[in-house]
Order: sequence, then structure tokens, then C-alpha cells
Amino acid sequence: MKKGVLYCICLILVMLVTGVFWGTWFTLTRSLDQFPPDNFIRIGKTIIANVAWPMRILMPLTLVMLLWLSWISFRQRPSFYFFLGSLILMVVSLIITVGVEVPIDNKIKTWTTETLPADWTDLRLRWNQFHTLRTVTSLLSFIALSIGVTGDVAKNGS
Repeated sequence: MKKGVLYCICLILVMLVTGVFWGTWFTLTRSLDQFPPDNFIRIGKTIIANVAWPMRILMPLTLVMLLWLSWISFRQRPSFYFFLGSLILMVVSLIITVGVEVPIDNKIKTWTTETLPADWTDLRLRWNQFHTLRTVTSLLSFIALSIGVTGDVAKNGS
């Protein structure tokens, strides 16, 4: 595969993952505390249902492609460091997702207005804080990847 095609694939994949996080943060997460419990549960369940399966494909594919790009760019400094940084930041995004966000999502999926736990606002706040962090790490991943691609193309014309 030509390196330019790999650049394009990686940029698109990281953009898509980042777009899922950014879009949710920009349009919803900043306002979560304004929704009454029944709306929060309904919105949460809908978003979880919409993104769970696509992200199970999109995130691993993104990581594999970033790993491949980093691997084949090992000798091309400084671009390699930006590609590796992008990969590491996306791995951090995955760790946040799997370690914090998904467990909270799994709780939300079981909630009804009648079974809402007493600490639901604390869980919502925790989800919100980590979603914000995950959004930042994915944005930084996209920026690092973009800098690496731009620098390599300017240097080598790839």
C-alpha cells in the first residue's frame, strides 16, 4: 500500500473516532445536567445503542492502522514521533472508554426512572469528566497525526 493511501486512511479513521467523541461532547455532554432523569436515561440509552457496535469496529481498526503507520515510519523522524504520539493518545482514549465510560454506560442501560440509583448524578458527572478527557485525547491524536503527515509530505513528498 502506498504511504499516501495509508495517510488518508489513518486521517479518516482518527477523524471519525474523534468526531464521535467531539460531536457528543459539543452537542450533548456540556448540557447533561440540564436534563431531567427520564430524558437523561432515554438519551443515554439511545446514544449507547447507536455507537456501541460501530465503535467496536472503528476503534480497533483505527489503532491497527496507526500501529501500521508508526511501524513503517520508524526511520522517518520526526514524523514517526507524531504518529506514535497519535497512536498512544488513541490508546489512552480507548482505555478511558473501556475502563470508565463503558462500565457507566452498562449501568445506564439498566436504569429506569423507578430504578435510578441515588448516586446517578455522581455517575453522570464522572462520565462527563472522562468523556471530556477522552475528547481531548482524541483531538490531540488527530492533531499529532496531521502534523506527522504534513511534515512527512513536506519533507519527502510522499
